[in-house]
Amino acid sequence: MESRHCEMTSPRSQASVDSITPLQQMMASCSGALLTSLFVTPLDVIKIRLQAQRSPFPKGKCFVYCNGLMDHICVCENGNGKAWYKPRGHFNGTLDAFIKIVRTEGFKSLWSGLPPTLVMAVPATVIYFTCYDQLCSALRFHMNDQADKAPLLAGALARVGSATLISPLELIRTKLQSERQSYRELSAPFAQVVRAEGWLTLWRGLGPTLLRDVPFSALYWYNYEKGKAWLCRSSGSREPTFSITFIAGAVSGSIASVVTLPFDVVKTRRQVELGELQARNLMARASSSTYSVMKRIVTENGIRGLFVGFTPRLIKVAPACAIMISVYEFGKAAFRKRNQQRRGPTALQNSST
Repeated sequence: MESRHCEMTSPRSQASVDSITPLQQMMASCSGALLTSLFVTPLDVIKIRLQAQRSPFPKGKCFVYCNGLMDHICVCENGNGKAWYKPRGHFNGTLDAFIKIVRTEGFKSLWSGLPPTLVMAVPATVIYFTCYDQLCSALRFHMNDQADKAPLLAGALARVGSATLISPLELIRTKLQSERQSYRELSAPFAQVVRAEGWLTLWRGLGPTLLRDVPFSALYWYNYEKGKAWLCRSSGSREPTFSITFIAGAVSGSIASVVTLPFDVVKTRRQVELGELQARNLMARASSSTYSVMKRIVTENGIRGLFVGFTPRLIKVAPACAIMISVYEFGKAAFRKRNQQRRGPTALQNSST
């Protein structure tokens, strides 16, 4: 991500151009994560309502809700409290659902589930994007002739690190949502899970997460950097504009989401099963391996079963990736310009050469 100019530059000259601090990278990624959540959350709230209208969720049934940054496992309570699912009224489409939800439940209901995202997903996103930038810059410096492969490796490594750090919170988050506990009671389910099955159980589900997210991340960053450079050359722009990064982010996110869709289906199935076990106060000993879940899906629904949800995933991932990366790049460009102005005319002249 560190190549600001469309032309290929040497790693040493590149390091002098991209002089923004890790803290500034974190601030830029935080802004992108916040805006992505704010824009995408209402879309998924409406989608869940329309989905529930077509196929009502029975009480105790789990469903996946995603607002562009992370998945949430929600337990249906038949309208008694959960704003994601309230079987009231009838919606005649997306626009009609938007109007009726706002009219009957208030504007804030469109952002149901946002607090868990802000508490957990935003820090994870900040870690992920900052690690990617630092790794990509270092790899480009050391890989020389293979520097164009740096985004592929940096994206994979950054995702492994961020997913491993955030994984212990996944089980706790699912339990909090299924049992409607407050954040002040966080230590109770944490201690309960550790006491019952040991510390390693906090990383249960990391395998399926990595199988989906690491290839997605590697493909996303590689295609994004290639697409951004190609769009710059085609448009004659020396530096990527907001529209260039937006388009490159949407296209690369779409490609990565299609390729990794089978792993997303498996991860979703396991998340739902785990959520339902915990909602019934059962420990997840019945949780199956990734291979067995995939085999079961193929047995029940054929190969097509691994590609269920193709269109909804594409519609959700493309705008989320586009908003996140374009805001992130815009923020970094603003910090870079500010730093250059502080250093004076010499830095501005060096950055333009």
